[in-house]
Amino acid sequence: MNNYTSDSSDGETGNKAIDLAYLLKNPESVDKLLAQYFENGSKKFLDVENMILHHNELTALPSNLTRFINMRVLDLSNNGLTVLPNIFQYCQLSKLVAKNNRLDNEALPKDFSYCPTLKELNLAGNNLSEFPDQILTFTSLRYLYLGGNGMKNISKEIWRLQVLSLGGNNISDVPVSVGLLKSLQALVLCDNQLESLPASVANLHNLRSLLIHKNRLKTLPPEIIALRNLSELSLRDNPLVVRFVSDIQHQPASLLELSARAIKLHNISAPVGDLPHSLAQYLESAHRCVNPHCKGVYFDNRVEHIKFVDFCGKYRIPLLQYLCSSKCASSPNEEVIKPHRTYLMKKVLLG
Repeated sequence: MNNYTSDSSDGETGNKAIDLAYLLKNPESVDKLLAQYFENGSKKFLDVENMILHHNELTALPSNLTRFINMRVLDLSNNGLTVLPNIFQYCQLSKLVAKNNRLDNEALPKDFSYCPTLKELNLAGNNLSEFPDQILTFTSLRYLYLGGNGMKNISKEIWRLQVLSLGGNNISDVPVSVGLLKSLQALVLCDNQLESLPASVANLHNLRSLLIHKNRLKTLPPEIIALRNLSELSLRDNPLVVRFVSDIQHQPASLLELSARAIKLHNISAPVGDLPHSLAQYLESAHRCVNPHCKGVYFDNRVEHIKFVDFCGKYRIPLLQYLCSSKCASSPNEEVIKPHRTYLMKKVLLG
C-alpha cells in the first residue's frame, strides 16, 4: 500500500522530541530518564512534542509520561503493553502508535477523554477481538490502523477516515455504511474471511488503494469499475472464478413476480384500483435486466451471473451481475467487456 501517512515515528526526532527507542528499558528505568526534564524546577518538559518509546519493555506506562502536557506524538510500539490508560486526559495527542503490544478490548478505557486533535491511531498487532467503539469519539481521526488483531466486525459508525487498515483479522462482512467514507484513499481488508463486498464501495470516489487479497471472494460488485481514482487493486489468493457460470440453480418466480413482470414487459397500463394494492406496490421495486438485448425486469427472483470485465487493459476481473432469467446469461464465447475509460490502474495483483 502506498504511504498516505507515516505508519511509525521514524524521522520525528529533533529538539522537541525524546527518543528512547530500542533501549529495552522497563517502566522504572524510563521514568528515571524522563525525570531529568523536571529537575530543579526545569520547564524543559513543556518543549517536548514527540515521545518515541518503541521497542522497550514497557508493560505499563511510566508515571512521568503523563506530565508532558504538550506532547503531540506518542509511540509505544513493540513493548508488551497489557493496559492502555486514558492518556488523552493529560495531553492532546495528534498521533498515537501502540501497535504490536498485548492489548485486548478490556485493556482499553471504556471511554476516552475528548481529544479533537487526534488524527492517527495505530492499534495494529494486538489482541482486539471486537472493534473498539470508544475510538469513535475521536472526531478528527483520519488514519486508523487495526490490522492483525483477530477482530470479527467493523463498526457501522466509522466516518471521515482517509486510511482504514483492517487486514489480518477475522472479518466476514463489510457494512454498507463503508460507502459513507467519502474521503477514504486506502482501504485494507486483506487476509480476512470476506466472501463479498457491498456495492456501496462505488461511492468511495477518492479511493486509490484497495487491498482485498487472501479472502474468500469469488466475485466483485460491478459497481467497482466506477472507482476512477483507484490505482492499486490486490486480489491474489481469492477463489475468483476463471470462467463464466453456466449452470446456476434458479428457483421459479412467484405468481406475484410473474404478474408484475408481464405488466412491465408489455407496458400494460391499468387504472388506479384495477390492480391489487400489493401488486401496485410491488411494481415499484422493479430492476431492469442488465442484458442489453433483453427488455425484461426482475423483482425478488433473479439469476446471478458472472461477467468478466477488462479492468486495466490486461486483466479480466469477474463481476457479479443480476439477470431476469437464465436465458439472458451471455454465451461463453462472448467478447470480454472493455469499459470506456481514459485511465489505467497502475497495479493489479492477482497472484
